Amino acid sequence: MFRELLSLFKSDDAVARMGDDFADMLARVRELTLQAGKHYFEGQPTADERTALIRKDVKVNKLERRIRKQVIAHLALDGAGNRAPYGLLLMTLVKDAERIGDYAKNLSEVYDEGGGPLPEADKNAEELQELRRIVEMILADLNDVFVASDGEKAAELMRVGRDVVERADRLVTRIARGPYDAATTTTLILGTRYYKRIAAHVMNILSGIVMPLHKVDYYDEDLLTQMVEKASGEE
Repeated sequence: MFRELLSLFKSDDAVARMGDDFADMLARVRELTLQAGKHYFEGQPTADERTALIRKDVKVNKLERRIRKQVIAHLALDGAGNRAPYGLLLMTLVKDAERIGDYAKNLSEVYDEGGGPLPEADKNAEELQELRRIVEMILADLNDVFVASDGEKAAELMRVGRDVVERADRLVTRIARGPYDAATTTTLILGTRYYKRIAAHVMNILSGIVMPLHKVDYYDEDLLTQMVEKASGEE
């Protein structure tokens, strides 16, 4: 279905704008996540940095609303009813992109929520840095995978994302049992949870490339393998 959606993006100017706006969203949520990671790991942002991040998040929210409006207007046109499944898919994908922006903003606000400095030479903090690196890597590849509708690469990144989610769950348990004060525990747990949620929403977007519409946001290893094999056979 995702390939058909991409074909629609190229079919006329109105639909092409939706594709351009969604690609813009993906680029902006990546920027938000990178900037928020800097704020989280390097210390509380300055007022100017905070303002710049909020403005980016506002732009992401506006893009989501614009795409949703475009989808509704397009489906209301005579003869566009047969495109309803693709509209539903795009509505789902843009919501996940918007949520990535929200969690990135939350990440940048950890020190406003009572978080303390990250511990130095700490294995749990190092593990969180590794999860950050992986999430940023997935986000760096997301737009290219989207444009190419690369099912094999999407499946690979989904598996990497699932590993991030599982590692994050284990990390939260270790942090909770660690020797930290309340403020440091807050910082570590919130950071871990936010990176986990960002990874999960990236996986949801990737699932739209290889899963049928009713399976989007759902991870099924066997079905995923079948869909990737089918997509590869259509090359």
